[in-house]
Amino acid sequence: MTGDRDRPGTGRHEEAPDDAVRTDGAVRDKLVAAKERWARDGRALTGTTADPARDRLPPGQRLVEDWPVLDLGVQPRVTTGNWSLTVDGLVENPLRWSWDDFQAQPQERFLSDIHCVTTWSRYDNTWQGVSARHLLSVVRPKPEARFVLFHAYDGYTTNVALEDFAADDVLLATSWEGQPISRDHGGPVRVVVPKLYFWKSAKWVKRIELLAEDRKGYWEVRGYHNHADPWTEERYSD
Repeated sequence: MTGDRDRPGTGRHEEAPDDAVRTDGAVRDKLVAAKERWARDGRALTGTTADPARDRLPPGQRLVEDWPVLDLGVQPRVTTGNWSLTVDGLVENPLRWSWDDFQAQPQERFLSDIHCVTTWSRYDNTWQGVSARHLLSVVRPKPEARFVLFHAYDGYTTNVALEDFAADDVLLATSWEGQPISRDHGGPVRVVVPKLYFWKSAKWVKRIELLAEDRKGYWEVRGYHNHADPWTEERYSD
C-alpha cells in the first residue's frame, strides 16, 4: 500500500510528485476505495493479539514465499542518478544526500520479516543499506522532535513515532536478497520498519521530516491505524 493523494475535504495539503522525477501510471481509485472499505468493515481482524517474543506470525497473517508488489498504480522514474534524500525539520544538522553521499555512509546488513496489512507475511528478508540510527546520529534530532514523516517521490507520505524510527532494526534499504531493490518495490531507496505493518515502510523515499506534533500520512487519513503494530492488530483506526 503506497502512493499519495490526500482525501478531498480534509483540508490537508496535497503534495505533488517531485518535479525532477517523472511518474508512470495513475492512481487506481477503485483500489483505494476498496481499501478504505476494508478499514470501515474491519477486514481480516481476528480480535486476538500475539507476543512477538513467542509468536513470529502476527494474528490474521499468512506466510508467502514471494514478495507481492502493492502500489496505487503510480511509479516514479527515480534512479541512482536523480535520487536524493533530504532530512530536515527539527534537526540540528539538516542534510541533502546524493546517491554518492548515501553510499559513502556505513552500510549495514539486516535480517527481518515483512508483515503487510493485506494479510501476507514473508520471513527472513535480507536487506542492506544505511541504518536509521546512523542517519539520526548525523542529523541530531532536537529535543522537541517526537515524530517522523516520510515523503516519497510519488507524493506518498506516512508517519511514525521517532522512537519507532530509531529502533535498531530500521534502515534505509538499497538492496534485498543481495540485489538492488527494484523500482516496483521502491528502489533505489526505501524505508524498512520491520516491527510495523509494511505500509509504514515508505517506497521511493526522498525526504524525512522530524516534527514535534504528529501528522498523519496517506493511509492514516483513510482509516488505517496511526501506529500499526501487527501483533496487536493495529490495522485500522478505531
